[in-house]
Amino acid sequence: MQKSIAITISKINKKINKKMKNILFGMLLLAATFSAQGQDKKNKNANYTTEVNGNCGLCKKRIEKAAFSVAGVKSAVWDMDTHQLSLILNEEKTTILDVKKAVAKIGHDTDEVKAMDETYANLQGCCQYERK
Repeated sequence: MQKSIAITISKINKKINKKMKNILFGMLLLAATFSAQGQDKKNKNANYTTEVNGNCGLCKKRIEKAAFSVAGVKSAVWDMDTHQLSLILNEEKTTILDVKKAVAKIGHDTDEVKAMDETYANLQGCCQYERK
């Protein structure tokens, strides 16, 4: 009788061990999947160029200052002739959309975010570009 109980206990232990191994394997697989999904590599020196409307040197200073006010912006240069804002930013800290919002907030339309009419109207006369 003791031998049959010992055999039964042994079989139960083997089944439990097999189930535990399967559960642990499943949990490890699940953890690896979530870990791989959460590791989207973000560039610490991402280059972007975007259109920003403006006219003059005052616009240039204002646009570049607004871009630099966003945490993660490493470089911001606005070209008066082409209306292109060239940026280097840390994608772990900010996005290009954050920069566009900051620039629009001070009165300059971007290709994606428009300045509020009141903010645009408060720009100096030389800075009031032709709105699209």
